[in-house]
Amino acid sequence: MSVILNISIFPLDKGENLGEYVARAMNVIKASGLPYVMGPMGTAIEGASVQEVLELAARCYAELEPDCERVYMMMNVDARKGRTEGLRTKVESVQAKMAGGTA
Repeated sequence: MSVILNISIFPLDKGENLGEYVARAMNVIKASGLPYVMGPMGTAIEGASVQEVLELAARCYAELEPDCERVYMMMNVDARKGRTEGLRTKVESVQAKMAGGTA
């Protein structure tokens, strides 16, 4: 099974420049060893189960919670049985269709 979690997490009480806090959450994601793709508005992470990716999201929250009064976290989950390497294959499929292919 492939479970892709797209997460956006940051504090709402730390002003306009939040890169320091996003970097802290990203370090938690990187340390997990799970494949991920960081984007400008969120990060996609792939795991083998819903529990695995949700536990990682909880660890990201736990990283920010001690010194943040208000944490915003938005998540989307796509769980698909029989899929592997969803982070790569989902994008490749769309890119092939955009180019007129049939991936």
